[in-house]
Amino acid sequence: QVQLVESGGGLVQAGGSLRLSCAASGSIFSIKTMAWYRQAPGKQRELVAVISNGGSTTYPDSVKGRLTISRDNARNTVYLQMNSLKPEDTAAYYCNANIRGHNLRYMDYWGKGTLVTVSS
Repeated sequence: QVQLVESGGGLVQAGGSLRLSCAASGSIFSIKTMAWYRQAPGKQRELVAVISNGGSTTYPDSVKGRLTISRDNARNTVYLQMNSLKPEDTAAYYCNANIRGHNLRYMDYWGKGTLVTVSS
């Protein structure tokens, strides 16, 4: 059984920073891409950052320069450093990872989310 657990969300003022973490645990043989998504109330879930197992990163224009994704492969953990936060960054943030587990097939796993609230 593979689990992803996010942490680090909370309430922050506009212009502030937060660092989210997501740790994968369980029967893990390897992890390909790891990513962060977010979903604001009444909106669809959107991708905010992706990192490959080699460290290549991709961001949408809306967060480029403010959010930084990184990973620690030894700890099966992905991070999202969020700076210069805006009220429109308020959302539930979800961790996603493509993991090869005990069945030796790569599958997508999701965390349960962590809430980020940015006050104006």
